[in-house]
Amino acid sequence: MAATIIDGKAFAATVRGQVAEHVAALKAGHGIVPGLAVVLVGEDPASQVYVRNKGKQTAEAGMASFEHKLDAATPEAELLALVARLNADPAVHGILVQLPLPAHIDAAKVINAIDPAKDVDGFHISNVGLLATGQKALVPCTPLGCLMMLRDHHGSLAGMEAVVVGRSNIVGKPMAQLLLGDSCTVTVAHSRTADLGAVCRRADILVAAVGRPEMIRGDWVKPGATVIDVGINRVAHPDDPGKSRLVGDCHFDSCAEVAGAITPVPGGVGPMTIACLLANTLTACCRAHGLPEPQGLTA
Repeated sequence: MAATIIDGKAFAATVRGQVAEHVAALKAGHGIVPGLAVVLVGEDPASQVYVRNKGKQTAEAGMASFEHKLDAATPEAELLALVARLNADPAVHGILVQLPLPAHIDAAKVINAIDPAKDVDGFHISNVGLLATGQKALVPCTPLGCLMMLRDHHGSLAGMEAVVVGRSNIVGKPMAQLLLGDSCTVTVAHSRTADLGAVCRRADILVAAVGRPEMIRGDWVKPGATVIDVGINRVAHPDDPGKSRLVGDCHFDSCAEVAGAITPVPGGVGPMTIACLLANTLTACCRAHGLPEPQGLTA
C-alpha cells in the first residue's frame, strides 16, 4: 500500500490565500486591517528565522505586521509593559511572544498577561479552559493546522478512533481536545505508555507529537490509518555524519508503506503553523469588531 502524501505546504498556501481574501474584504467593506504583533526577546537563530517568516507572510496576506525585537537582557517588567501596551492598541488584533524566552523571564506570566482575545497562539489559560470545555476559543496553531488537514482529507471525523502520542500543552493536549470536539474517540499516549505500539495500532488517526526522532515505526501503524507527524527533529545524515537532515517522530518510509495517508517532514504540518497563526489573527479581528468569523479557518 502506498500512502497518500498530505502536502502541508500546498494546503498552507490555500489557507493563506483564503485569509488574504477575507482580509481584502475587511479592508474594502469595513476599512479594517487585521494587525499581528510579534515579540522576539534575544538572538535565538531559529526564532529569528521563524519571526522573519511570520512577518513576511503577514504582509503578504495584507495584514499589518508589528515586530518588536528586544535584547536578551530585557527585564521581565519591561516585556510585561510592552504586552500591556499591545493589549491596549486597537490596531493590534493578535499578539505572539516568541518562545523560548530567556531564563530570567517567567514565560507563563508573560503568556497569561496577553489579552485572551488577542492570544493568537492559544496558550493563555483562559483559551485553554475554553477549549477544554467546548467553548469558543483561540486554538493553538499547530493542532488547528492538523485538524484542518484531517477535515480536508476525511470530511467528517465522527466515530474515528484517534491516538495522540504526546501530552504537551502546545500540541498533544489541545490536539486531543480538538479531536474530541469533532466526535473522535481519543486516547492520549506518551513515551511511558505501556505497549505503546499496540495502542498506536488501534488508531484510524495517529498524531505523533512526542519529540523523538523516528520513534513510531511502520509496524505500529494500523493499515490504512492517517498519520499526522508533528515532530521536527534534526539528526545526523546517514550518508554523511557531517551533515544533518530533518525527520519526524515517525519513520516515514516504513509508516508510508502501511498508512493510507501521511504527512511528510519537512513539508507537512510545519507550513500550517504560520498559516493558522494568520487565520487566528483574522478570527480575533472579526470577533473584536463583532463581524462574522471566517468559515473553514477556525475549529
